[in-house]
Amino acid sequence: MLTGKQRSYLKSLATAIDPAVYIGKNELTDACLKEMDDYLKVHELVKVKIQDNIELDPKAAANEAAEKLKAEYVQAIGRKFILYRESEENKKIELPKGR
Repeated sequence: MLTGKQRSYLKSLATAIDPAVYIGKNELTDACLKEMDDYLKVHELVKVKIQDNIELDPKAAANEAAEKLKAEYVQAIGRKFILYRESEENKKIELPKGR
């Protein structure tokens, strides 16, 4: 579970990255989840964008994806959401300690 300070830090990192995964008309498919999983293995932080014409709640999609990928939900704003999962072999992000 992320602390508020850690979540804020991850949000600040995510502002500099572009969406890496796009969710289209088929919504949250196994292929989308696989793409997010692969990205998280390498980068630890992924930004996902839901296409404009899709009737999918970003927060619900983020929570579902986080649960399936054993990742942490960071934030959902507009049609985008951010997930974080610590990598054991590719550790790049050092989270702040404490609260």
